[in-house]
Amino acid sequence: MIRVLDIKLLRDLRRLWPQALAIALVMAAGVATLILGAGAHDSLATTRERYYEANRFADVFAGLTRAPKALQPEIAAIDGVAAAETRIEKIALADLPGMAEPASVLLVSVPDHGEQVLNRVYLRSGRMPSADSGGEALASAGFARAHGLREGSTIRVLINGRQRELRISGTALSPEFVYALGPGALMPDERRYGILYLPEREMSAAYDLEGAFNSVSLRLVRGSNPDKVIAALDRLLDRYGGLGAYPRKDQTSHAFLDAELQQLRAMSRILPPIFLVVSAFLVNMTLTRLIALERERIGLLKAMGYSSLAVVRHYAGFVTLIAVLGIAIGVVAGTWLGAGMTTLYAQFFSFPFLVFSRNPAVYGIAAGATYAAALLGAVKAVREVAWLSPAVAMSPPAPQRYRKVLGGRVELSRYVRQSSVIVIRHLTHWPLRTLSGIFGMALAVAILVGSLWTFGSINLMIDATFRLSDRQDAAITFTSLRPMSALYEARRLPAVMEAEPFRALPVKLRHGPAERRVSLVGKSREASLSRVLDGSLKPVVLPSEGLVISDALARLLRAGIGDEIEVEILEGRRQTVMQPVSAIITGFIGLTAYMNLDAMNRMLMEGAAISGVYLGLDMEARDQLFSVLKETPAASFIALQYAALEKFRETLAQNVTIMISVYAAFAGIIAFGVVYNFARISLSEQGREMASLRVLGFTKAEVSGLLMGELAVVAILAQPLGWLLGYSFALMMAEGFRTELYRVPLVVNREVFAWASLVVFAAAAVSGLVVRRRIDRLDMIEVLKTRE
Repeated sequence: MIRVLDIKLLRDLRRLWPQALAIALVMAAGVATLILGAGAHDSLATTRERYYEANRFADVFAGLTRAPKALQPEIAAIDGVAAAETRIEKIALADLPGMAEPASVLLVSVPDHGEQVLNRVYLRSGRMPSADSGGEALASAGFARAHGLREGSTIRVLINGRQRELRISGTALSPEFVYALGPGALMPDERRYGILYLPEREMSAAYDLEGAFNSVSLRLVRGSNPDKVIAALDRLLDRYGGLGAYPRKDQTSHAFLDAELQQLRAMSRILPPIFLVVSAFLVNMTLTRLIALERERIGLLKAMGYSSLAVVRHYAGFVTLIAVLGIAIGVVAGTWLGAGMTTLYAQFFSFPFLVFSRNPAVYGIAAGATYAAALLGAVKAVREVAWLSPAVAMSPPAPQRYRKVLGGRVELSRYVRQSSVIVIRHLTHWPLRTLSGIFGMALAVAILVGSLWTFGSINLMIDATFRLSDRQDAAITFTSLRPMSALYEARRLPAVMEAEPFRALPVKLRHGPAERRVSLVGKSREASLSRVLDGSLKPVVLPSEGLVISDALARLLRAGIGDEIEVEILEGRRQTVMQPVSAIITGFIGLTAYMNLDAMNRMLMEGAAISGVYLGLDMEARDQLFSVLKETPAASFIALQYAALEKFRETLAQNVTIMISVYAAFAGIIAFGVVYNFARISLSEQGREMASLRVLGFTKAEVSGLLMGELAVVAILAQPLGWLLGYSFALMMAEGFRTELYRVPLVVNREVFAWASLVVFAAAAVSGLVVRRRIDRLDMIEVLKTRE
């Protein structure tokens, strides 16, 4: 008996293979997105954890002006500190062959003898620099790769005002610089910014820091309170020009990596469940109508002795085979796409190894959730018929009673063609089926909207950041604070057409219990090169008093306009002042706070001082400027806006675009699966009526036009609901993408809705054409055989 049902199962699959494949592809999309998102997240998280532990990544970091090395034992004795390491850090300019603009390098000291205690480098090639040889440096692997530097290569660096030639002893990676950003940069740029490790003896001699340090890292005892350790460290470093200690979560490289993990987590939690809901809905819609058409066969099976459980098992087996196919396709696609995504991340983040995680738990969850969704969709369809008695099941359903549309109050035939009346009557006579079809197509539209919106959002981020806000061609950061006369000197540099000053002040902002460590940037009142924008992307004139903060920072501090913010200044005299919030602006990258430059200098009770300048350049003559800057000791970092835009598109925008393109392709598959199943089921239900119309003299085009008209009506009615659901999906994704470092603006414009609708209409048209071929091949004699 089981064997006979198995034969029927295989025949059903062969007969319904296009519908079964469409459902399997929808399931595969859900499995693949879950494996892709969760697998990529697991790969990054696991690699990071192992790398941090193996190379003893620090838990607390602090910078300062200068402190004696004799202070290190006191630091190590702080309650909760397991290990402490001091070092010297400085930023310098490098002159590299084949590169017109100057590159910047962060010079980091390493012990003259023995291993690093914390933040150990991972040697890629060569060896550590020798303190005895002199003039040797270990280069970060990405920087070396970008410039073709090998063991024995030389590089010219402007160290404390003197040109020095350094010989590369090897290349390395560090857990501290997985995501290496230059000061004020938005994206890593391995060609223009790198890390050079020099022996401590050489660094201390070059910067007059013998027996001293200006940077310290701590490893904490497991379970200790980081806030108490940070407070104790700040008290020790206060008299040495401490810039404020901060925990690992605020360390730049770790914070950006954490933001990426949060976005991956959001994508794997939002889209796959939506795909699984659609697959459950498709299974339910297909099985409900399939079982309704097989009602008499079920009665016959039960009359021949098959139990209700055997019937349920039969249809569950039908769903199981479809689910197995979908899971298999999804596993292969998800693994392949995940491996490709991991390759992209390997270019984006500097890990010594990064392999796509094939965690059995992820595959198990993906398969289990998909199969559960499929069975859930099948339960309702099967339970209504499986327990009917054989006599009832074998009886044909009572003839349907058709009524006039709207009770006959409107004579439709006076306004539309008779074929349109037939379509409308069929749709209104089965309101639940019609609504289920509308809902299914609306979900297809919604998934497309929920995938396509990010393209417009990325374009808005680019326009707002690089064309409306930061319009300068270059920004020069000085090695230390300079008087305002440095602005006038910058204006006299070759190729400079316009220059504006800025000052970056490290501060802690507090409002109630909330606190954030940020860089408070002072700008000219009506700056035109680097502007502050409001929520409408209009320039803001910086007020003569008070702070202008981003909406993200305002939410974290729970502060509004007029609220008093406590500003703890982390350099100079380290005073604490109160400042009102004068305005709240829109910001997409980082936690930003601005102030009128004159008001900032008054707040600090200092003369006019600046940290750097924004420049508008004559781009044809920029090489002359670069030649001068390579010999300028006061400059430590040069940010080029055109290079930043190029890198932004190459990294963040490319990664997001690829990921969303994959999801949009899956959404297109789902759209076709939903529409095609609806068309095939409608044909199965109306095959007898359509054959009757053919016998009565209707042409093939007229008969197929009825089904095409039904598809068109359902597809059109599904659009508004699909747009609304899609906007909700986009809103959930935008909230999921929101981190302290990035906010993806929600931009769902008419083009997004139009493209989503066009894809669904195209799927409806293709499905209609495929189904029409079956209508043209209808066997009128077979279909017209009565079922009584």
